[in-house]
Formats: sequence, structure tokens, C-alpha cells
Amino acid sequence: MSGPSRRPGGLPPGALRIRGSVSLPEAELRWRFSRSSGPGGQHVNTSDSQVELRFDLARTTALPEVWRQRALDRLAGRLTDGVVSVRASEHRSQWRNREAAAERLAALLAEATAPPPKPRRPTRVPRGINERRLREKKQRAQTKRGRSGRDWG
Repeated sequence: MSGPSRRPGGLPPGALRIRGSVSLPEAELRWRFSRSSGPGGQHVNTSDSQVELRFDLARTTALPEVWRQRALDRLAGRLTDGVVSVRASEHRSQWRNREAAAERLAALLAEATAPPPKPRRPTRVPRGINERRLREKKQRAQTKRGRSGRDWG
């Protein structure tokens, strides 16, 4: 088999799909590896299995401008100089942590770039429902009034 390897859906090998046909190129993703805490015995002391994935949201050209602006607004609290960062360290394998970090970043950006929900159209409460509520309220009051011990004596 000759030619560059392709991932399903026609994505280049390092690309990270966000939503639809929009994906982040590998060149815009910054990976950093460090030693992970937690269980793993002697293996943990020698391997850099924790993964930090950084993506410069403020300067990217991979996202449509509307999406980029929406994501900058929604992720403002998570950004450091326009860069969004995701960490993964739950697996002992660096490869699995890389996959987990990539999935988290894709999910985070997909949610942050989603269009806003349609505004709710206010509707009136039907008259029958309101009348039934008031009727039941009067009935309950009547029942409770009948429980008073005024005439017991």
C-alpha cells in the first residue's frame, strides 16, 4: 500500500475532528509529557505518561471565525493567553493518555463552538389548567377546614 496513511473519514493522520468537516491540524496541537502521579510502581518513576495538550485558540486559522469567536467567549475562564489546555493522566500508558486528551479537547471545542439554543417562545398557561388548579386548591382548603376541632366539645 503506497501513499500517506489516512484515518477514517478522510482525515490526515494527525488531525483532530471537532464537528462535521472541521478538524484541527496536528501542526497546531502542542503536546507535553511529564511524569504522572498515582499507582504504577517503579514504572511510574521512569515514564512520562501524563499528557498535556495545548491549542492556541486565539491564533488558530483551522476554525471558522464565528466558531473561534464563540469558543473564545465561552471558554474565557479556561484560557491562558488565548491557549486552551487539557490534561490526561488516568492511564498508565502514554498512548492512551494521548487519546484521552485528544478526545477531551475535541469534546470541549465541539461544545464551545455549538450554536446557541433557539430562544424559548413564551406560551400561555391554558385556562382549563389554571381553573383546575384553583378548584383543587379550594377543595384542599375545604378538607383542611373540616379538620379543625372547633365543634368537638
